[in-house]
Amino acid sequence: MKTWILTFGLGLIATLQAQENQDASSIWYLKAVVADKGLPKTEESVSVTPMAIRTLEGGNLEVEFSVLVRGQCHNVSTILEKTDQPDKFTAYGGKHVVYIIPSSVEDHYILYSEAKWSRHQTRMAKLMGRDPEVQQEALEDLAKVAEARGLDADSIVIPRQRGACSPESS
Repeated sequence: MKTWILTFGLGLIATLQAQENQDASSIWYLKAVVADKGLPKTEESVSVTPMAIRTLEGGNLEVEFSVLVRGQCHNVSTILEKTDQPDKFTAYGGKHVVYIIPSSVEDHYILYSEAKWSRHQTRMAKLMGRDPEVQQEALEDLAKVAEARGLDADSIVIPRQRGACSPESS
């Protein structure tokens, strides 16, 4: 679960710098996600809070979000480091790599991530946007990216949006 939460959240961070030299600091929403393993299959199983993302000096990204695990809220904050490749960021000494792919829908991006945690490797694609509404065209873009990278587009999950992390809002 902890691996999944970190992978899930880190992908959101990279949304900030979708284009070189663009300050994408704002609130972002995870609209849909697909992974090679480990995702709950129902909307009721997955709920997310908005993420605050901030562009730091040098192009690195800071992300802050909250997760509810076993009835407890946990605040998460981490840094994604800019690489020489404009659409690529890393975290945790390169163990987590995130690629940013623009969607055909304005203010939407697909984040493809690969993470290595201990003996586990996870691949995910996430649809991010600046508002919580899911748009069909952007969802279709996510499906295309997922399939191109060997993920099952039929396993896309659309999480329930929550305003804040609290046991009552799960």
